[in-house]
Amino acid sequence: MTHPFDRRTFISGAGAVGAALLAGGLPTLARAQSLKINFADIGVGDPGDWSKFTAASGAGVNLVAIGNAPSAVVNVLLAGGGKSTYDVINIVGGMQQPLVENGLIDPIDVARIPNWAKDTYIQQFLAQGKPGFNFIGYKGKVYGVPTVLQGDSFAYLPEATGVLDSYGALFDPKFKGFVALEDNYTTAGQKTALYLKANKLASIENPSDMTASEFKTVVDFLIEKKRSGQFRTLWSSFEQAVNLIVSKEVHVIDCWEPMVSAAEAKGVKAVYAQPKEGYLLWAMAAYIVHNPRRSPEQTKAIYALLDFLLGPWYGAKITLTRNYMTNSQAVAYANATPAEFKPEEARKIARIDEGVKTKFEHGGVWQNRWPTAVEAYESEWARFKAAPSR
Repeated sequence: MTHPFDRRTFISGAGAVGAALLAGGLPTLARAQSLKINFADIGVGDPGDWSKFTAASGAGVNLVAIGNAPSAVVNVLLAGGGKSTYDVINIVGGMQQPLVENGLIDPIDVARIPNWAKDTYIQQFLAQGKPGFNFIGYKGKVYGVPTVLQGDSFAYLPEATGVLDSYGALFDPKFKGFVALEDNYTTAGQKTALYLKANKLASIENPSDMTASEFKTVVDFLIEKKRSGQFRTLWSSFEQAVNLIVSKEVHVIDCWEPMVSAAEAKGVKAVYAQPKEGYLLWAMAAYIVHNPRRSPEQTKAIYALLDFLLGPWYGAKITLTRNYMTNSQAVAYANATPAEFKPEEARKIARIDEGVKTKFEHGGVWQNRWPTAVEAYESEWARFKAAPSR
């Protein structure tokens, strides 16, 4: 994912803190009302109600929008005042190398996060030595707290296309002029590489970290398709992609699964594909922005928020509203609390959770947010965007 949703910037006020909480050393009421965590999010991490966190921690959450493009994230923190503005950034992970090397984030002390050990998905998919570790760790240290996990593919309108099960649909001449790609080399570029490799159309050793020449091969292929008129547009925002589906301006679109739900809510039948080549696997990560002037009290509140993000209520809520798998406690919590999650909502949460696990079991390729040849990627993608279309 590259671009944020349209979203509100709002402050969730801190609620009253009970005497029992105060006895535990949390802030006084007066201090709690002013203690805020600046939580920068790309648009999928907002549960819509932070009162449970506030009641438990005595801290409020100031939700602010942040983009998700890798270079833009680094630039915002380096030159945009982000180090002093943000406490936590919740973005698609895999950004550790440039963030760590520029001193922009702190390592995570998992011992301060009780829910870490309760989340079996971390051990299953993101533990050190597994491909998913690259989304939360760097050089053996953990820097990100995984908030959601997902596997991406593409969407289509079955009434116009029939059933589709291959990324080849994005490049099939029968859909010429009715295809859209995301303007993002870490998604559209990698999915194209996965398609070319799986179908033996190009020599690509590792689609998740291509050499400069391999990625040039991918872009050459995309430019040839672009010049033939295959692509109607490159989309760059959530709303733009949903509108392309709802208007039926495109029949096949490289996109995120929540866009299908958004389109269906507007009365359009769309299907998120199960491609035979596999999925683009990824995880979001919440990073602590490095700020040596941050008070211990603020740091304590930040860790309380990170624990909340791995908690069962938050996980169930985000799964329900965003169609992402979150943590291993979410399904059981939704089933056990009908006052908070209706039975049909609990069933939906369980269905989504199981569906994403199936994607990880099927496999594919892990998204690479900062490939080794990142400069070549950016240069080649710019060449693709500048190429004329028919």
